[in-house]
Amino acid sequence: MQTTTKRDLCEKIVRKTNNSQLLVKETIQMFLDRIVEELSQGNRIELRDFGVFEVKKRAARKARNPRTGEEAFVPAKNVVVFKVGKLMKESVNNSTNNNSNTADPS
Repeated sequence: MQTTTKRDLCEKIVRKTNNSQLLVKETIQMFLDRIVEELSQGNRIELRDFGVFEVKKRAARKARNPRTGEEAFVPAKNVVVFKVGKLMKESVNNSTNNNSNTADPS
């Protein structure tokens, strides 16, 4: 498995669309900035077949340091959760199954 960066995505889109790298980079960044802005305002973002981003409240809790056993208080906080969409789930599952079928068993 390899990591794909924002720059890698930008280059792939530039090759496919023949738009300038600057335009594609700015568009991707505006899209990501807008997602962050919407979530910070408490809005839910639904991208059909891709997935849903939303902010959930995580309750305060007591935790324990595994090394020392000491109790620690973890305050309540907001976390961003992502629920994968049907099309993405199927696509990723199919590609994972195809990759595992071609893997060398040795």
